[in-house]
Amino acid sequence: MQKQLHVALVYNIRPEDSTAGEKEMGGSEGERRESGGAGVIVASRLKSGKTKSDTYAEWDTEETILAVESAIKLYHRVTLIEADEEAYQKLLAVRPDIVFNIAEGLNGPSREAQIPAILEFLDIPYTGSDPVTLGICLDKSRTKEILSYHGIPTPAFSVIESLKDPSTRQVHLPAIVKPLHEGSSKGIFSASVVRTPKELQAQVAEVLNNYSEPALVEQFLEGREFTVAMVGNRGNLQVYPIVEIKFDSLPKGVSPIYSYEAKWIWDQAEHPIDVHECPATMEKSLEKEIREMCEKSFEVLRCRDWCRMDVRLDSSGRPHILEVNPLPGILPNPKEHSCFPLAARAAGYDYNRMINSVLESAIQRYGLVSLT
Repeated sequence: MQKQLHVALVYNIRPEDSTAGEKEMGGSEGERRESGGAGVIVASRLKSGKTKSDTYAEWDTEETILAVESAIKLYHRVTLIEADEEAYQKLLAVRPDIVFNIAEGLNGPSREAQIPAILEFLDIPYTGSDPVTLGICLDKSRTKEILSYHGIPTPAFSVIESLKDPSTRQVHLPAIVKPLHEGSSKGIFSASVVRTPKELQAQVAEVLNNYSEPALVEQFLEGREFTVAMVGNRGNLQVYPIVEIKFDSLPKGVSPIYSYEAKWIWDQAEHPIDVHECPATMEKSLEKEIREMCEKSFEVLRCRDWCRMDVRLDSSGRPHILEVNPLPGILPNPKEHSCFPLAARAAGYDYNRMINSVLESAIQRYGLVSLT
């Protein structure tokens, strides 16, 4: 008889969902939810005006957390644990067989590594990449340095820490300006694509002032853009059908990028825009090149279990890796156009099967008893 595992789902919930989350996921079911005070802390920060509108864009909604829990519960026993300041004590007390980690963390460029580092200290298995890989991949420049070392194409870049930095005079335009340590398109807006020195200065100042971190100034590639979702590990890595980002559906006059506005403002479940095509229409040779590039990137960055990578073509049609996300977003509602679940559906996986395939990958990697 196959063994049912005790799985802890560790998460950060968006502040606007924290009150509903306490009501919907809380109560007296101590084993089901080990809650803490992060929602209250976050809400107070928002009320005081000390946060940006996109501060918690990486965190998950109540809908996502409950959907992941529901998927895992098809095969295992689940405890919900909020990744707040009491997470260590809760994990120590619960001691699950394995953690399904979707916690993005809070504070600092290594925030995505916080929960995995705690889990390694406690010797608790978990899904996804280790703290080193998570820390590297949230630092866009470190990611690009490793990719470049291994001969994987990525756009040329500079890291600018001050408006007086001489690197600003060496940037080839057009370029795109991004916060160095952010995900979920935070800090990337239509205006982030700059074509003049004046625009460059303005956008670098925007990042330095609003995010209190260096700006990554990257060569802007004018070609098509794709995103590639993967599940598994070396030897059994599955690449889902490639998603193309279709910029012709964006409002007229905006930059052709998958910006914060495109991801979170213009594309709403109530008023969706047709911004994705999956599977992407392309020549077999280009598909093969992109797949092999992403598989090699997965390997050299030592990703585990799952990952999503953004790829863009230059003017000659050559693909380049833009960013690597080893902790991808997984919104369950198909109308919200979350890229990882979209690619999984194109591969024939519903949401439940997608989540359990990630969990199964980690279970096999640790040599735990498999259920599915």
